[in-house]
Amino acid sequence: MDQIMSAKTALERLKTGNEAYLAVARNDSDISPALREKTAKEGQHPYAVIVTCSDSRVIPEDIFMAGIGELFVIRVAGNVIDNHQLGSVEYAASHLGCRLVVVLGHTHCGAIDAALHHDPEGYIKFVTDEISLAIGDETDALKACWKNVERSVSLIKDSLDIQKEDDVRILGAVYDIETGRVEFE
Repeated sequence: MDQIMSAKTALERLKTGNEAYLAVARNDSDISPALREKTAKEGQHPYAVIVTCSDSRVIPEDIFMAGIGELFVIRVAGNVIDNHQLGSVEYAASHLGCRLVVVLGHTHCGAIDAALHHDPEGYIKFVTDEISLAIGDETDALKACWKNVERSVSLIKDSLDIQKEDDVRILGAVYDIETGRVEFE
């Protein structure tokens, strides 16, 4: 990827990758020594930013059939947004040329469940407090997931000037861990 990809083209590539993922048992994307060497020398040129949960079942490179250097992935429990994630998104858009930012929530999210049904202590509470702000009185886990994604999208849009750059698009999506399908907003 030597040139900047438009948000529209990047989104189509993610959708095509997810469709391919639904039909295969293995991800045969390029993770070769040659590509590792090339990206070490020439740098990274990801076509999209994916802000997603730390859940081990959510693997963006596989979900979108991507190889080394194709996605700039930011992972944090509950895909919540704070200044660290905002800085990472800003870097990817401003310095790496990513024109698509996707906040990817997922079904059966432990952080969403904790915010809905538990009163966690310690550092986990920082995550669940953010999710609680997003979901309000919502009790349905899937609807809560979407509300949480929407809040993160909104925080990115409201906090950064990156969408003023050439056609940066910020949107939400939810990955169904049972079917493997990603639904984009």
